[in-house]
Amino acid sequence: MLVWVVLAPHCAWAQMQPHRAEYALRLGAATNASRIGTAMQDITLDCTGWRIKRDVASEVALTASWKVSFSSRLEGEEQRSGNGFQYRIVQTENGTRRESQGRVARTDGGTRAEIVSAGGPAQRTLPLATLMPVAAMSHLVERLRTKPAAFPTFIYAAEAMGDAFRVDVKSLDPAALRPAPRTAKLVAVPAAQFWPVLLTFRRDGQADQKPLFSMSAKIFESGVLDRVTVDAGIVTLAADLQALEMHKEPACPVSKHPVGD
Repeated sequence: MLVWVVLAPHCAWAQMQPHRAEYALRLGAATNASRIGTAMQDITLDCTGWRIKRDVASEVALTASWKVSFSSRLEGEEQRSGNGFQYRIVQTENGTRRESQGRVARTDGGTRAEIVSAGGPAQRTLPLATLMPVAAMSHLVERLRTKPAAFPTFIYAAEAMGDAFRVDVKSLDPAALRPAPRTAKLVAVPAAQFWPVLLTFRRDGQADQKPLFSMSAKIFESGVLDRVTVDAGIVTLAADLQALEMHKEPACPVSKHPVGD
């Protein structure tokens, strides 16, 4: 869900900046909410494309004798054009391990996902406008720079059932964001501009139905997220930036072919 989040190749000025971000996870939106785990996202870039690593680990004590533990690790590669994404996910819930692999590609004929898991192979046809992870964030920043009050987009969520979600984006007043926890670290983010936003997630074709969940966050122009709050109805999760390292971008030769080839 932290992630999160182009139909046409994005311009260099709107491109996400490679970085490694670490987050503290808490149960609830209160400033004294209990810490339940950690999350990490490491995004690097070379001359062939993006490399994405995401790790989430949490443990929640529901009662004195009943605990729920969960971990998820994703490793993926995304084309610089945003037209392809392949990944591998390993998730463990209370000791039960699940593994899956996926490949998403957008062509003139449409956008398709091929997923292989313990249940066997599966294919899905996605909306043509579905955005891959890095391209989605670049697209989101580009749109926010034009200052629209609200707009929709489609994002592929590998960890969330390997499906595409319709995401309605709405600008928020900064005062509407969740207050920082009392023990939160002050992390310097090398980006002057940011936007407070609300993202509402629905399944494709269910725009009139109740959202599956919503997420508010502070999105910096570099693509770094902070003050993330996920509201799933019966539970609210919070993620706050704890550490940040910006990576250098590669010096690649200029291609003789149009971007996206």
